[in-house]
Amino acid sequence: MAHQNSPLDPAGLRGTSRRQFLKYTGVLAAAAGIATSVSACGPSSGTSGSGGGGGANGGGSATIDATLAFQLSGTLDPKDHSSAVATAANQHVFEGLIDLDPATHEPYLALAKAQPKASADGLKWTVQLRDGAVFSDGSAVTGEDVAWSFTRALDPATLMSQFISFIKSVKATGKDSAEFTLKEPFPLFPTRISVIKIVPKAKTTTAAQAKKFGDSPIGSGPWVLDSADANSGLTFSANPKYNGAHKARAKKMVWHTTTQDATRVADLQSGRSQAIEAVPYVNVKQLSKTKKVAEKQAFNQIFLMFNCSAKPFDDKRVRQALHYAVDTDAIIRTAFQGHASAAQSYLDEGNADFQKASTVYNHDPAKAKKLLAAAGATNLKLELVTTDSGAVAATAPLIIDAWKQVGVQATLNTAPSSSVYAPAPDGLVSKPSFRALLASGDPTVYGVDVDLLLRWFYYGATWPTDRFRWQPASAKKVANWLDQAAKETDKAKQKALWMKTIDFIADEAPLYPVVHTKMMTGWDDKKLTGFKPVSMTGLYFLDTKPV
Repeated sequence: MAHQNSPLDPAGLRGTSRRQFLKYTGVLAAAAGIATSVSACGPSSGTSGSGGGGGANGGGSATIDATLAFQLSGTLDPKDHSSAVATAANQHVFEGLIDLDPATHEPYLALAKAQPKASADGLKWTVQLRDGAVFSDGSAVTGEDVAWSFTRALDPATLMSQFISFIKSVKATGKDSAEFTLKEPFPLFPTRISVIKIVPKAKTTTAAQAKKFGDSPIGSGPWVLDSADANSGLTFSANPKYNGAHKARAKKMVWHTTTQDATRVADLQSGRSQAIEAVPYVNVKQLSKTKKVAEKQAFNQIFLMFNCSAKPFDDKRVRQALHYAVDTDAIIRTAFQGHASAAQSYLDEGNADFQKASTVYNHDPAKAKKLLAAAGATNLKLELVTTDSGAVAATAPLIIDAWKQVGVQATLNTAPSSSVYAPAPDGLVSKPSFRALLASGDPTVYGVDVDLLLRWFYYGATWPTDRFRWQPASAKKVANWLDQAAKETDKAKQKALWMKTIDFIADEAPLYPVVHTKMMTGWDDKKLTGFKPVSMTGLYFLDTKPV
């Protein structure tokens, strides 16, 4: 991607290098070791700022049609969004101060007019807003909106709070500026603030407003969400009030959603959709004859999660045994047609900070039996809850069969993610009877730095306390290590703390990957220009134009 086309600073800093970005933020020395996470490239198809096409917001005359592999679940409020569809939709509807290019994960200026500026001690950061930025309802984006968006997300009850725990407070310093005060210096600040999308304070102050907003969100991004339904999908229209660098290049956008592999393939082949995510592995070769199909190594994992408070799963030897029993080679060969890799660590091998974990669960039925016997868990029977995505559905029978080989009898209970993760008492994993879950997870929709990826599953209450119910001492130990690493400016020491955390998680296996998948995206390049496949769940159409 050419830096001269970068939208990192539409006010005149195009061509800014990765090193210059850090220099402007005032943390070059502190962040030198993590500079690989910062770049000047934004999501551009080679026409920065112009967007191309005619009509409001640069929209063309056509519609972008796509089919996603998951159904919408949960809220669209960005302080708590977690479903694959919601996070992808919000990347089109909302903006952060800094956003990450979905394809490259490089940061670029979104609502920020220039790079955030740090005080000499790194404890205060100031941000200036883009000139003339407004929400899709016409109201101005202000410093108060910025302060409110971060303040509401700092509430420990919100999903995003775990990613910004280093922030002490945020206040407006003017109509178009805000100041952040940190608890301690945090070298990842310039990119980490991308996890928070800016929302209008006037629409989200009360609980009633926030609930309504979660169903009908209003953002400052290039697209307006017109409708959203778990069954019928989502529709968008170009935001005529958007004045950023990534104007919508179509008038409308329609997202169909289905977990059915055959339906997605048929949608692309018939022309109902111009792009689909999660091309079924068995269809890759055939579909490649007429459409574009791209493979991207991903963090996205198929994982096993256990109720660590219920016997015998409170004994890590049982959790370890059920991992050792799994034949990952058979899963990769049969369920993924070779388009996955066995987990060697919590991180995928494509991550810049990847190191093999001290515990690797190679297929070892004898060891699995020995561990089960030592834990007194012979003749074990359980229900395996699974989500209904295609990859999980293909994997589950192979795991059931592998467990059977070591004397473990399991039955399947498959349900949509919305039913699996619903709040107590309705969610399947929140029920007292819950024991084990097979599902997929991909926090790279929020960022790719190791701190963020670890915090997603192992920090805060949502996963450790509410879902896999880890022993408090274990959860606290991991939280402390992550907090230590977060403020560490020595890259080697930071990486050592991350690795210590990963080794502990691998040994404990409260939630741990079986395989890391490769993301397969299909599209018709004769009907779309500027489209880029990504290495995470979802489809992204910033700077994409229908032909």
